[in-house]
Amino acid sequence: MSATILDHVKPNMKSYDQETFGPITVVVRVKGPQEAIDVANDSAYGLSSGVFGRDVNRALAVAMDLEYGSVHVNGSTVQNEAQAPYGGTKDSGYGRFDGRAVIDEFTELKWLTIEPNGQQYPF
Repeated sequence: MSATILDHVKPNMKSYDQETFGPITVVVRVKGPQEAIDVANDSAYGLSSGVFGRDVNRALAVAMDLEYGSVHVNGSTVQNEAQAPYGGTKDSGYGRFDGRAVIDEFTELKWLTIEPNGQQYPF
């Protein structure tokens, strides 16, 4: 299918809140940063998101309010670095991979002691 842009998408449309795995993007028009945050967070998913803006401090403030595993300011949402934890929130994943997070995710801590053979207890 050809790349498609759906404009003026509203909450009652399927494309508003369902993941599309194809060359489709949607445009939901908003009237300011807070409404943009509300629309972005009005999703069952939260893997990756992006904020674009000329004022980096304002874009960062918006990024901090987004409920996503990763938020990219003025950059592509398709990137991953081995030292950075990667994973989503909500229905976009459980836990984090890569970096220190992967060790915590896949390691179960256990305390184990071994007494020498033949040692009497207590001393």
